[in-house]
Amino acid sequence: MAARAIGPVMLELRNIALSFGGVQALRGISFDVRQHEIRAIIGPNGAGKSSLLNVINGVYVPQQGEIVFQGRVRRRMDRHEAARQGMARTFQNIALFKGMSVLDNIMTGRLLKMRCNFLQQALYWGAAQREEIAHRARAEEIIEFLEIEHLRKTPVGRLPYGLQKRVELGRALAAEPCLLLLDEPMAGMNVEEKQDMCRYILDVNQELGTTVVLIEHDMGVVMDLSDRVLVLDYGRKIGDGRPAEVRADPLVVAAYLGNPSMPEGHA
Repeated sequence: MAARAIGPVMLELRNIALSFGGVQALRGISFDVRQHEIRAIIGPNGAGKSSLLNVINGVYVPQQGEIVFQGRVRRRMDRHEAARQGMARTFQNIALFKGMSVLDNIMTGRLLKMRCNFLQQALYWGAAQREEIAHRARAEEIIEFLEIEHLRKTPVGRLPYGLQKRVELGRALAAEPCLLLLDEPMAGMNVEEKQDMCRYILDVNQELGTTVVLIEHDMGVVMDLSDRVLVLDYGRKIGDGRPAEVRADPLVVAAYLGNPSMPEGHA
């Protein structure tokens, strides 16, 4: 992986605790994310990985701890504010508008960037028309970046799974995020589709300068892509460091990775 200039801390979570009734999903989790890095979160199923992403972008409100994003300290992150300040998210389960075209799905990622009101958009004249043209041009750039030009008018419901995941990535990129949260972006993909998605994630990070936090079970992918790895187990942090350091941590090996000499493992 090409060397990149890792910057200062852009996101920090301090002593985050999250419970659902009597179930503790997160137990005093603290970690940070630096500008321009790829930060992986791994752990067995039920370890709290998706819950942690949901705390970061405001879907869940933690009972304890604080979140520092772009220098501002919060007890919780508001979802709309997170989006306005540059967070974008994909999900484990694809959440696209299946009857809409690839282009229209990606255009929905531009909604926060639109300034004209509903009446102006309905009339589609003057400023509204110019704004629409500008946003559509940006969506076309993303389509070209992801190499899906030939599919721009295709309803996403007709696309194979791997391409739908790519469209979902495109919709997130349409918001021009500084921090991109990816929840199992390669789940359910075959080897070729995983290789393509890895390449796009690296391009997003290196060419667009976007900071990436991803949850991933494929340890080969994690070791190849990430700058640092956070390891969770039953809501606790049991490891945090560079991929090689995490791979050699006896506690992590015992809880999750298995034989450290193996090049790849799955949860």
